[in-house]
Amino acid sequence: MILKPEILSKLASLELRAKKIVEGFISGLHKSPFHGFSVEFAEHRPYNPGDDFKHIDWKVYAKKERFYVKQYEEETNLRAYVMLDTSSSMLFKHFGEWTKLRYGIHFAASLMYLMHRQRDACGLIPFHSEIESFIPAKSTYNHLRQIYTELERELIREEKDDGVKRQTASAQAIHEVAERLNHRSLVIIITDLFENVDQHEEIISALKHLRHRKHEVLLFNVREKRSERDLDFPDRRFVFEDMELGDEVEVLPAQVRKDYQKKVAEYTEKFRLACSEFEIDFEEMDTEDQFDTALLAYLNKRRRLG
Repeated sequence: MILKPEILSKLASLELRAKKIVEGFISGLHKSPFHGFSVEFAEHRPYNPGDDFKHIDWKVYAKKERFYVKQYEEETNLRAYVMLDTSSSMLFKHFGEWTKLRYGIHFAASLMYLMHRQRDACGLIPFHSEIESFIPAKSTYNHLRQIYTELERELIREEKDDGVKRQTASAQAIHEVAERLNHRSLVIIITDLFENVDQHEEIISALKHLRHRKHEVLLFNVREKRSERDLDFPDRRFVFEDMELGDEVEVLPAQVRKDYQKKVAEYTEKFRLACSEFEIDFEEMDTEDQFDTALLAYLNKRRRLG
């Protein structure tokens, strides 16, 4: 079941929205060409020789005729952190229902829901020019509620838009995270990669730093495709504003569209190739799309990590 943004927005809490997104995704997964893709939620796990029989869930056995044991919160399989870009450029939207930030928040919340159901430890790191908060990775429900509370705060700020210009400094934040994480983790970065051109190499260097520290990295590049990648605006003059610096430029889209699309493609390919070189997963996200492809990318990464 696919829920549109306007329907999701009417649901009371972010946690409930995340649950509905994931449930819709899983339902669609089993009806798709990916039928049979196993999403083993960690309330139970298959019985292994040596497991105590007292932990077998006999109700599950009655339904499936297979032995499953109850999984407990201390049985954490994976430690994951979501780095969420909260800079001013993430407040952009034109064609879509949601800003990039709102889209990123709901995607992050959905990832957290999946991780918690699998008893993976999850943490949250919102950042712009600096790290806003650093919530360590844990697997308890109370901890998940703390993360949702932080994400709700970001939603409130996005709705109010206080006008404060928050510049991006992804490289600085990623370097700091690389130094602060003491245990090997999966670091999931959700960002529009809107940085000054001279900072691109710095971002790649920071991503390499994470890999050098033995962390796995999954980079989600979130943008509104029709406007930010295709420049699909009517052929009249527009004034575009830099949402982080306030600079303005007047543009006739038809005159620059082809060159713009070429530059964006080159920019994106540069990151894709750099990520491939350092064994970093790179995924593009469109704020007008559903979350399914991105959630599948996470599950594929999760499965490869074992």
